[in-house]
Amino acid sequence: MSTFRYLCQAFCLSLLLISCSSVRTERYEPAVTAKSDRLARFNRSCADWRGYLPDTAHPDHTPVRFLRVNFHILNSRDSSHNFKPDEARRFFGRMLEIANARLDSNVRNWRSPEGTPVLPSRYRYVLSPQPGDDGFYFHFDDSLYYFISQGKNRNNYNRDVINKYAVGKDSIVNIFVLVHPDDSIRSQSYRANSQGIALGTSLKMAGIYEKKEPPENFAGLLNHEIGHILNLSHAWTEDGCPDTENHPNKCWDWTPEPPCRDLATNNMMDYNAYQMALTPCQIGRLQAVFANERSPVRRCLLPTWCRRDPSKDMVIRDSVAWEGARDLEGNLIVATGAALRPLLPSSDTGGRHHPGAARRPPVARRRYSAQCLRPRLARDPGTGKGWRARRSAYPAGAADGKLPPARETGAITAITACGIIF
Repeated sequence: MSTFRYLCQAFCLSLLLISCSSVRTERYEPAVTAKSDRLARFNRSCADWRGYLPDTAHPDHTPVRFLRVNFHILNSRDSSHNFKPDEARRFFGRMLEIANARLDSNVRNWRSPEGTPVLPSRYRYVLSPQPGDDGFYFHFDDSLYYFISQGKNRNNYNRDVINKYAVGKDSIVNIFVLVHPDDSIRSQSYRANSQGIALGTSLKMAGIYEKKEPPENFAGLLNHEIGHILNLSHAWTEDGCPDTENHPNKCWDWTPEPPCRDLATNNMMDYNAYQMALTPCQIGRLQAVFANERSPVRRCLLPTWCRRDPSKDMVIRDSVAWEGARDLEGNLIVATGAALRPLLPSSDTGGRHHPGAARRPPVARRRYSAQCLRPRLARDPGTGKGWRARRSAYPAGAADGKLPPARETGAITAITACGIIF
């Protein structure tokens, strides 16, 4: 293969598929103390949430992610403290449907700055059974069926039930449904309401059986707790997002009278009766976690990439700029006269690129962050085979962030899910 052809392959691959740095998957500890309506400067990181915002003009450029889940119903040995199996399958199957419907129909966040767009979330849950089961598991264990969130015997952060009963916890979000103990419920000082807590890529939920309410009343709780798994913090305090607002979080419902007329919220990551809204920043943050190869959350996704689905073939017909990493589910074709470029940080702009950057000539020499010079192609989850770029495959000088001039984008015939065709 000629040197020129070799350099072009490496460069085009680095433009399309990049690997990102590790992102925390448990509750985010903010580094700043005050929010700002003004977007922060691009932080020169492949994990920046702005690189993962769904494009409403090209929704197929952000494939829908499917997060695998299963359910564990914990009960006492006499089976008197939680749902019966058939009842549980109906109840939580319906709750999962409603939770997905809410994710599919994102709404305006009441407490975002005026003009904040409403973007699609582009992720859903899928029940993930194993051979011989249906993804619902029933455990009768007098020592682990209860959930205590207060007092000296609190066990809400305890992982014993997860360690003992989790199924595929490295690749499936395990949801444990527990109950408050009888003596706690009888205590006037104990809050035996519906609660949840995210622990790594598993979560506990409690108070559902006791409240005797329909499944739609708990779909928001499920989305909220999984939101923590996906790197989202409570939105009423500093959560790393400029489009959520600090507020007291004391209004469960909206009312026509003050104070809840002006202070109510509908954000998924607040405590409220609705929990239906996600802001662009929140969506970008969770999509960045999905794309991060080092994140445990990514292993919980249904692997739809690197196995071509002809119905997902994509044709770029205009000028498109991609930030962040992309997983392809079909072939990518760049039509004649079209352009596909990433908007990675470069020395000539000092930060985030302006919208016109996408129209720059593709032959320009650019300098990129070395962190973003790690192209990747995921292995086929069925066969384990697949091409993966190595740092040794980069052209000379790539290690310090220098790339050779690129051929014009029109020179690419197609980029497939597992390779480049010239």
